[in-house]
Amino acid sequence: MAPVKFDDISKTAASVLSDDYQEKGFQFKTKQKTSWDGAVLSSQVDLFDAKDGVQTPAKLTWKLPAPLGKTFVSIDKLEFDKAGKMKMECSSDKVHKDLKLELKSDLVDLAKVTAHCTYTGVKDLQLKLDTSPMNPNKFTAEATYAYGIYTVGAKCTADTLTAPDLGVRVLTGPYFGSLLVKEKLGAYSAHGFYKASDKLKCAATYTHGGKTSGNFSLGLFYELMKGTTVKAKVAQDQSISCSVKHEISKGFTMIGGGKYDTKKGVYTYGLQLSVE
Repeated sequence: MAPVKFDDISKTAASVLSDDYQEKGFQFKTKQKTSWDGAVLSSQVDLFDAKDGVQTPAKLTWKLPAPLGKTFVSIDKLEFDKAGKMKMECSSDKVHKDLKLELKSDLVDLAKVTAHCTYTGVKDLQLKLDTSPMNPNKFTAEATYAYGIYTVGAKCTADTLTAPDLGVRVLTGPYFGSLLVKEKLGAYSAHGFYKASDKLKCAATYTHGGKTSGNFSLGLFYELMKGTTVKAKVAQDQSISCSVKHEISKGFTMIGGGKYDTKKGVYTYGLQLSVE
């Protein structure tokens, strides 16, 4: 088992409970690969997202893997959103074969520029450092190590050096489990996952201690037929969510879903169309 980022320790189960739930709003997404040095343009249009009428504010995102034909640096994201805000993310893995360097900026404030280093030169070990060039004391460091069916990890900041976040996960056959300890060792989050078959997957999570103590959710994923999947989950706030993802044709996907709050008796729904 290869090491993963610390925040991905619970991903196997969390994806069943979080990904592809379009519970509110209407979105249209496109992704187009161009002939200009492999550049990719992504757009997201939020439909009917205004109090005073129908509007279609959009978010445009460029990916330039070889800007000006040079592959030493890749522009992974150059984004402009509906509020006029910008975002740029660059990376390079050419400095050293086991080292990946990244730089993120809002193209406005130098104090918000962040630098990221990921080192994978030791087998089954991944080291990551995120910091601010303008304020090096503001950093996040993490390490994950994979050993057989187990992955263990730790993550800390300058304020949590003596009480870092800790995590462990195990994956064997159809079973997956993970435990994260956060908030200076005061909050415990457990995730469980079971793959009953290629078509049916189940997942659950529970948090004890900390700001979200008592939160839980139970969910399942089911493949109705080739290209069509259903997800459903219930949570501690007595809400029920469901989602249907259907591949209309290759590269054209629709996600429709909703959320019903049984306690308040209110519901929301949404729809997302994606073209790649």
